[in-house]
Amino acid sequence: MEINPLSAIPSSEPASAQKEVREDAVETKSDRHIWGIYIFLCLISLIELYSASSREVASSSMGVFGPVVRHAFMLAAGCGIILLLQRVHYRKFIAFIPVFAFISVVMMLYVMFFGEIVNGARRSFSLMGITIQPSEFLKLSAALVIALIMSKTQIKGGVKKNGVIVSAVIVIVFGSLLIKQGLTNTLLLMAISLSMMVIGGVEWKKFLMVLLVYGVFVGFYGIYKLTNDEPEAKTENIEAVEATATEGRGGTWVNRIARWSGDGKPKYTQKINAENRQEMYSFMAQANGGVVGVFPGNSRETARLPLAFSDFIYAIIIEDMGLIGGLFVLALYLWLLGRASAIASKCSRALPALLVIGMAVMIAFQALFHMAIVSGLAPVSGQPLPLISKGGTSILITSIAFGVMLSVSRFAVRNGKRQDIKNEIDVLPEEMRADNPTMLQ
Repeated sequence: MEINPLSAIPSSEPASAQKEVREDAVETKSDRHIWGIYIFLCLISLIELYSASSREVASSSMGVFGPVVRHAFMLAAGCGIILLLQRVHYRKFIAFIPVFAFISVVMMLYVMFFGEIVNGARRSFSLMGITIQPSEFLKLSAALVIALIMSKTQIKGGVKKNGVIVSAVIVIVFGSLLIKQGLTNTLLLMAISLSMMVIGGVEWKKFLMVLLVYGVFVGFYGIYKLTNDEPEAKTENIEAVEATATEGRGGTWVNRIARWSGDGKPKYTQKINAENRQEMYSFMAQANGGVVGVFPGNSRETARLPLAFSDFIYAIIIEDMGLIGGLFVLALYLWLLGRASAIASKCSRALPALLVIGMAVMIAFQALFHMAIVSGLAPVSGQPLPLISKGGTSILITSIAFGVMLSVSRFAVRNGKRQDIKNEIDVLPEEMRADNPTMLQ
């Protein structure tokens, strides 16, 4: 058992007073870069949601500003969550993470059997008039739990074998709960976990084994679904005609991949029908945007594009603000990932490093998945653009992730003095005091 030489420094103050002083001693201001990214995303969200909500405006009893007012209310609630969490020391999340994960799993199990059918699958349930999507909670839970496990199982030169196994098993279990709604969320979970394993210092041999296990899981599940198609409950939502067929999710995957590949035919030569109209109108919107866009509010395709305010909002962003605006939004998410990586590389402990990178990877990867789908680089599958797409659950979860990142940026010691590092070690549980494997001096 290693003995930390810093713990031998004596103190004449009571233990409770020492802890209070230690927490205050490492506290700094919240990261301005992360706050700036959050503010930019909120502003873009309000502008583009208004531009993309012509269908909702037509049926809203609140007039043209109805959808924006509701969305602004959710953003304000999310901002309140961020302001609260960024003032909480990140060590206090340790006890909360298992509870949050347990609640997420219970909600997901409930939805699998009793949830409301959206786009051909059970995805949500209503609680006091609020629609809850447990899949968003499960993605956040996976990132938080992996951060906890990886920081707890650090060893010199890598991560304990049991830590890697438990992390992979959790991803597979969570992915099994999500895969009924589509393969994209499961792949997103796997991408998040693999990124965190790299940051956590997992040896390449173990990393490649996990990658192989993930590949086998996806392969076998895909084969099972394709050979055991079961009729799926139909939906009355005309925006999701592709999911109303009685061929099950396996058939849906095949159709989406077939439409995506197009048998090698250019998209502009294909006829628009009930199955491909989402992606076709999305491509038209992006083409209409050109380099500089048509300016927000002048979108031509928003009235025809189903789910323009959620799963395809990036297409409207490009139509409104052009290629330049689309690249700017992409840069914001990459900037968030880069800033989180910079913070993580300078943290003295593994736990805050993994927390901040886990939250950033979850947000950035979901944004990249959304953009890849909208731009035609991947088959169509519903993924909101974090903090921009309409959706209360997505905004709530993204806000929690921002709050955790800001807490780490405020309380974690980054290349600190010897006494600051000692103070941080003392406020953490003994099993969570591992050095950050990626720390840069």
